[in-house]
Amino acid sequence: MIHTRTLSSASERKMGRDDLYITVPSFFRCPISLDVMTSPVSLCTGVTYDRSSIQRWLDGGNNTCPATMQVLSSTDLVPNLTLQRLIRNWSDSAQPAPLSSPPPLLPDPPLSRDDALALAKSLSSSSCLETSLKRLADFSAESEDNRIFLAKIEGFAEALLNLMSRLDGKLERSVGSLELIVRVFEQVLAKSDNRNKIISLAASQDLRCLSSLQAVVERGAVESKIASVKILESVAVTEEPKAAIAEIDGFLSRLLELTILETDQNLIESIVSFLIHLAGQKRARIKLLDLGAVKSLSELLAAPRSAVSVTEKALKLVEMISSCREGREALSSYERCIETVLQRAFKVSAVATEHAVTILWGLCCAAEDERTRAVVRRCSGVPRLLVVMQSGCSPAVRRMCGDLLRVFRVSSRSQPCLSNYETKTTHIMPF
Repeated sequence: MIHTRTLSSASERKMGRDDLYITVPSFFRCPISLDVMTSPVSLCTGVTYDRSSIQRWLDGGNNTCPATMQVLSSTDLVPNLTLQRLIRNWSDSAQPAPLSSPPPLLPDPPLSRDDALALAKSLSSSSCLETSLKRLADFSAESEDNRIFLAKIEGFAEALLNLMSRLDGKLERSVGSLELIVRVFEQVLAKSDNRNKIISLAASQDLRCLSSLQAVVERGAVESKIASVKILESVAVTEEPKAAIAEIDGFLSRLLELTILETDQNLIESIVSFLIHLAGQKRARIKLLDLGAVKSLSELLAAPRSAVSVTEKALKLVEMISSCREGREALSSYERCIETVLQRAFKVSAVATEHAVTILWGLCCAAEDERTRAVVRRCSGVPRLLVVMQSGCSPAVRRMCGDLLRVFRVSSRSQPCLSNYETKTTHIMPF
């Protein structure tokens, strides 16, 4: 009898334990985290992920669908409302988990346009600013139509700009809110019909937003840093804001440092693009030279895995630097930069080739710099230029290559640089 009761009790305990296990349908799990999705969103490939997981994947610079590895034609995240309702219904009907590990709360459903409008209109007086910003940021990230909708809300961009200027970027607790403001503001500014008016407003406020943008660039996530740099590029449309940005203590040196330390190619490209924009002003070019831009750009050009667009923009910036006497002096004094420019003169893209040849032409032909000529000779620059001329380059590049080869043909009488290079390419010598 005792034996029978023991078996019965053991069976009851097993049944009790079994009751605690819940079978989760596989399509409720995120393919990345394998957890139950709390905010399911679909990519253009049709695969659904949890928003936080796929956003981290995209923020890491990836442009493919993790499940299918297809290249994404769009990174818009579309809420899967049907699946979210199914998960909610399943969660409500499933047996509750043990008290020691309660299930995660499902988030609020995506904002409707009416709700987004109400949040945007009351943003300046919101008592839960960060929550409102987070919901608006999610709404903006969902689709292009949502971004256009927010951009058309009267006074919304101005309210974001005022918040950005008001929050103190030096306070750690403000950085999270600033990141959200910056991400939404950049998307709204890009779609706004009143873009110039908003930029003028920023200038009229003595660019108080600059310290907030600097704080996000220094301490924010990659996506927020990219948004901040894009805003800076939009604001720096006249000489005054360019000068103000160039004079921010330690800011340009930090941007140059990030081009070397960061691995996200989108962030690096946005920084170099902004520096190109800034370098249109000679005073900014001199500032960049003083901060060691030539060395930083040399390291960037030498990086083996740089994206083609990053290499093109880095060469464009070197070309701009070479347009002034101080820049040419800095370039010819740093042989490593000339070497990397020569290496990038071919096998990257037609745009990169044109920038590289223009740099070499400016130093060797226009400026007649002997130090640069010596580096080109030592690094077998002449045969490289011959290859470029045979590669179907543009007429302008071909003419510059011809000028360069003419220079080295003349100088070869005293320092032969062609005598050891006998191949089928020598017939294209333009003289």
